[in-house]
Amino acid sequence: MSIEKFFISRDPVYYEAWPDVVLTGDGTLVCVFCQCTHHKDRSYTRIMQTESSDRGRTWSPKHPVTEGTEDRPYYFNCPRIFRLSGERLGLLVDRIRHHLDEGAPDAADLLLFESADNGRSWSAPRRLPLSGIVPDKLVRSDSGRLFLSAHHSFQGRLAPFLISSDDGGETWTSPRKMAYDPDCELCEASLLPLGGGVIAALLRDNTCRGADCRKLISRDDGETWSSLLDFPLPGGYRPVAGLLNDGRILITYRFCQGGRRAIGANTQNLFAALTTRADLLEEQRSQTSVNILPVDHDRSVHADTGYSGWVQFPDGEIYIVNYIVDDAGDRAQIRGYSLFPDEIVLSPQPPQPEISRNSAQP
Repeated sequence: MSIEKFFISRDPVYYEAWPDVVLTGDGTLVCVFCQCTHHKDRSYTRIMQTESSDRGRTWSPKHPVTEGTEDRPYYFNCPRIFRLSGERLGLLVDRIRHHLDEGAPDAADLLLFESADNGRSWSAPRRLPLSGIVPDKLVRSDSGRLFLSAHHSFQGRLAPFLISSDDGGETWTSPRKMAYDPDCELCEASLLPLGGGVIAALLRDNTCRGADCRKLISRDDGETWSSLLDFPLPGGYRPVAGLLNDGRILITYRFCQGGRRAIGANTQNLFAALTTRADLLEEQRSQTSVNILPVDHDRSVHADTGYSGWVQFPDGEIYIVNYIVDDAGDRAQIRGYSLFPDEIVLSPQPPQPEISRNSAQP
């Protein structure tokens, strides 16, 4: 087995980036991404969608979910797509005002689109009562509580904020700060409910020091959170954590080695990591185990990659979507990757029967 790469979308005019993917109940993959002028130029943006009925080997022609934003006072940023129930899908998009710094507390609205037909059509968007950028997916704990997180500036630094709902999203709590550290830029949280009221949250520290991914743990269904903990994903930016079929935990992320803060200088690598529930909840870094696999490397002098989404099929195959410049000149493109968990770490083999040294030879 090996990692297989697949073409999803490339455009001769637009920069295509920040994708996510969902597996519908009928086995279709739905991928969404942002089409824009450039990473550093959002004068035009639009959220696009494409589908695959053959496990990501080929993809339909892309089509728009939103209007284009030329001559609008805002732009679209990072879409997240997820299953709600049955054929119902949710799509979250952060819409950012041009005249404000994107990290400002009131710079971005979070819009929720819903589909009742596996993404073939979408409702008009509904604004959720949380401001911030690069939202996580809507996640649900085993109590039925829904959670949504995003980040914005707080006391001169970035910090993650959270809202929750106990009635399926009809009403929401007021935003609550999950963590703050005056020496860190905490952002891009990925929440993972683990059962019994336990939730782990992985965070990017955007100080460009090559620091570990940071971690928070809640043991009361998101009411309170632990102090910040280190999780051994060095340079772990934009983590996307989820449970595999066998109960292990997969995390895809951008590896950022630190150094000069610039596109192309430290935005070159997509990694995947495999760990366990016990390791994710371990509070001592020195007692934590994680296996890390390089998935793709951006060879461009304008390298820009590492915001990803992933799903797993019932037979164990993992499918990752990611954006990358690489051989696309100065335009980013959307790629897919197929792999199995054994590419990261081999599954334990059953013990072999011992052969007696005194047994007769044939």
